[in-house]
Amino acid sequence: MKDISNIIEIAKNTIITESNAIANLANYIDTNFENAVKFIFQSKGRVIVTGIGKSANIATKIVATFNSTGTPAVFMHAADAIHGDLGNVLKDDVVICISKSGNTPEIKVLVPLIKNYGNKIIAITGNIDSFLGKNADFTLNTFVENEACPNNLAPTTSTTAQLVMGDALAVCLLELKGFTSDDFAKYHPGGALGKRLYLRVADLIKNNELPKVSENDSIVKVIIEISEKRLGVTAVIENNKILGIITDGDLRRMLTKSTEIKHLTAKDIMSKNPKTIREDALAIEALDRMETNSITQILVTDVDDNYIGVVHLHDLIKEGIF
Repeated sequence: MKDISNIIEIAKNTIITESNAIANLANYIDTNFENAVKFIFQSKGRVIVTGIGKSANIATKIVATFNSTGTPAVFMHAADAIHGDLGNVLKDDVVICISKSGNTPEIKVLVPLIKNYGNKIIAITGNIDSFLGKNADFTLNTFVENEACPNNLAPTTSTTAQLVMGDALAVCLLELKGFTSDDFAKYHPGGALGKRLYLRVADLIKNNELPKVSENDSIVKVIIEISEKRLGVTAVIENNKILGIITDGDLRRMLTKSTEIKHLTAKDIMSKNPKTIREDALAIEALDRMETNSITQILVTDVDDNYIGVVHLHDLIKEGIF
């Protein structure tokens, strides 16, 4: 049985080996890389990313990153390409071909076919003197000294380098396109990430009650309003404008001072100038304000500063934003 006492050391060495190799990639970023980015940016077509073996797996991730950041991309397996899938490549498309050695049989068949179609090829390879490296229009060097695998066989460091080079391309293109968080939200409408980018306060208050009292209402009415509306708070309003806020915490503090409450009204215990947020604000902004001010509810107003609702921390948790 193998000695398993050095698991932590093996893991650390793997991470250090790969991180050193990635850091060294910065030395390979030159005008060739710059020209490749510019060519993709100016292209009227899509980016076709191809590879074989583990490089094909990396290609699918790079395609996903391109698509999610505004650069239309399609994955094409190198083996499938020479058996019919070359029909995916259109006239204005740019082809990124990924291969550590740059000399696999599939690559040697595929590259001349793509060039015959008139499409430009960007190579991501660990061997710039390979068939792929010499025949590509732009060659991006992802050379690594060693794989993290102790036998220097399993693609580890080399595939990580390919992935990082793809990320570098995607981020450069993102910057050139002026890709914003609003654009990102368009491509990521689902899940918590999308909600953080597009969900607005108005969406959160649709199903909430609207707790409100006037400043001269009795404490008994305040208690009933807070209890019935189940948001732990009520706004104190006049002509639909917010005068103050009363929370269930305010009620508890009031009772610790005196049990004689019949003579009290809302204005006696309300907090003036409460925190508010506009209905068109992003839900994530509501969360930021709650965290900054250590509160669990915030009152919502419309464009004319009329009181229209309450956002509770539970609303944000329910949507997966918190």
